[in-house]
Amino acid sequence: MKFEYLYRENTNFPNRYISPEKLFFYLQHNFSAYIQQIGTSYLDKPIYQLTLGTGNINVLAWSQMHGNESNATHAMLDLLSTFDNAPQLKDDLFNRITLDFIFMLNPDGSEGWTRLNAADIDLNRDFHNESSKEIKYLKNAVASGKYHYALNLHEQRTIFTTDGIHPATLSFLAPSENIERTVTDNRKKCMAVIAQVYENLKEMIPDQIGRYSDEFYPASTGDNFIRAGLPTILFEGGHFKEDYTRKETRKYYTIALYYALKAISNLNSGTEGWKTYFDIPENKETHYDIIYRNVKLNTPHECILDVAAQYREIKEDGKEEISFVPYVIEVGDVKQKKGWLEIDCTGKRFVCENNYPKLDAEVNFTIED
Repeated sequence: MKFEYLYRENTNFPNRYISPEKLFFYLQHNFSAYIQQIGTSYLDKPIYQLTLGTGNINVLAWSQMHGNESNATHAMLDLLSTFDNAPQLKDDLFNRITLDFIFMLNPDGSEGWTRLNAADIDLNRDFHNESSKEIKYLKNAVASGKYHYALNLHEQRTIFTTDGIHPATLSFLAPSENIERTVTDNRKKCMAVIAQVYENLKEMIPDQIGRYSDEFYPASTGDNFIRAGLPTILFEGGHFKEDYTRKETRKYYTIALYYALKAISNLNSGTEGWKTYFDIPENKETHYDIIYRNVKLNTPHECILDVAAQYREIKEDGKEEISFVPYVIEVGDVKQKKGWLEIDCTGKRFVCENNYPKLDAEVNFTIED
């Protein structure tokens, strides 16, 4: 039976937010024979690596390099839960590959639901400076592992679509090795894996799989690993309509992770079918979370405009799930963008302490009949 029909969510982690302490407890009590601590964070939280499989193809993957991107951690946990019900699929895969999965490379950022680590460093732009402890552990793992592939697992904002209509629920990238974006053999190896993932998922989420920009970033992790000879595949989990807690994204991220590992086991550094990668549409930046259309402000002169808002994801003390707080991101003519939610304010009252909405501030107005 296909993996997607066997998929099972790990019910120990029902929220988008994952407490590091809860994750550590779970790993220690369920996978103690398969985990090792490879380091500690800036605030001395442990960083764990799970090792599964006995195959000759070595794969390294890591989650939550950015602390507020939990989908990859969920995907690995859901993959393990699904394999509990599908031992044959598990054995078939892990007889061919050995997977080292680093959970929560940035546990401090994961705790506070922030992109950066506790020293306000973006780990994904710290490859050369090595200002963070955490990036050194990742680079040490790569240096010691003799890996054939790496999976650099992230999430992307709700602003992206594949075609201006459908959200980019999943996006993938075979990173560039240079400014010229040369299609090298290592990039072809990544493209071939992504192509197989795309072929397996394109009917499940039609028009919702995108290709991330292959602009070369000199300080980023994936670009530098592939430049050094390690085929590195970028995953980006994105928006699914009316799914801000990313339950649906989580499911398809897990399915994509499985099919990526399966493709790696089948291809074994081959490049068959790599050109299909270019059938995947490039991400487009087309949407805001909310657009209020035709808002008539309380100004002395007539002023009718659009107001666009984006949710900020905030972890509040005492809450087990993150909160979504809308902030004003653009005011004026926003006709070139669409909203996942659009509110027509024609003939309605703009009620606010101020005469106009303030940019980069929390939405503090209401629209009344």
